[in-house]
Amino acid sequence: MISKICVIIPAYNASGTIKDVIKGALQYIPHVIVADDGSTDNTAGIAADAGAEVVEINRNRGKGHALKLLFKKAFAEGYDAVISIDADGQHDPNEIPSFIHTHEKHTNDIIVGSRMHEKEKIPRAKYNSMLIARFYISFAANQSIEDTQCGFRLYPLSLIKKIVLTTDRYVTETEILIKAGDMQTAIRFVDIRAIYGNNSSHLRPVIDVAAITAYVIFYLTIKWYIEGVFPDRPFTYRQNGIHDMLSQNKIIIYLFQVITVLTAVPFSFLFLIEYTLLSLIIKNNFASVRKLGCGFFKITLASHLLPVVLILAIIEKAGNIAGFKIGMLDSLIEKFYPDLWQY
Repeated sequence: MISKICVIIPAYNASGTIKDVIKGALQYIPHVIVADDGSTDNTAGIAADAGAEVVEINRNRGKGHALKLLFKKAFAEGYDAVISIDADGQHDPNEIPSFIHTHEKHTNDIIVGSRMHEKEKIPRAKYNSMLIARFYISFAANQSIEDTQCGFRLYPLSLIKKIVLTTDRYVTETEILIKAGDMQTAIRFVDIRAIYGNNSSHLRPVIDVAAITAYVIFYLTIKWYIEGVFPDRPFTYRQNGIHDMLSQNKIIIYLFQVITVLTAVPFSFLFLIEYTLLSLIIKNNFASVRKLGCGFFKITLASHLLPVVLILAIIEKAGNIAGFKIGMLDSLIEKFYPDLWQY
């Protein structure tokens, strides 16, 4: 059965690019829904004139809120799946057929655009952060996530209905990948172009990246606690289970994330001890890690090297400003944060 698909676009102050994105998408999908996330320019009017259905949000609430609203809208209108694409022109609508073709073969899976094959086109600092994100998010999702940060995706709405989305802004896209993978959903990839033009991203490099990092650490802490004390439990996400229960209260989740971030390094030692000793009485604990055959020491070492990575990044940035290149960071990240699913 052929799925009924629409395109969804979260948009904020995208008046310069939204028209071309919508027109491009309409070449392949007959219905486009735009969530205007409290824009202060004419994004909503231009989107409507270009042929999109527009949902206006009265104030800026962030990408996560816009996506959740768009999921709800598409489901109410009877769609089976949605293709999300950014409004800033960094995704090429002409690549939509690749998503549709893959979806026809794998209707229950999430499909994500991957830019990793065009490494030379990705800003170096961003590429390094993508490698580290891939390392940890892949553990949480029980599979290799080639490009964890790309917003060009196809989501089956039947899957979205099974996930309780508790986060906001840019964290929501990471939350979907992690929870879907941790409930045995396959996440597939199609190669897309890496486009970095003059249009600036609304992602806040410090605040939003910190929020994503805190969520991943929080999720892995809970996941590995469960896996450590239960045998053969590689998939830990359950709708309205412990991850969702802890996330319902914003104050509790904030405090819990602060605690897990501050204790992440010593806790990695605790998990290493559990991995080594509890396995004597709990058969195949940490099942998701054991299936890789890499042992927990690699994870512990990588976690303890994160402060070194941060220091090197600062030194190299200062060196670039001063006019000389150090070049130690790339090899360090490639060595200690590999894609373990490729071995």
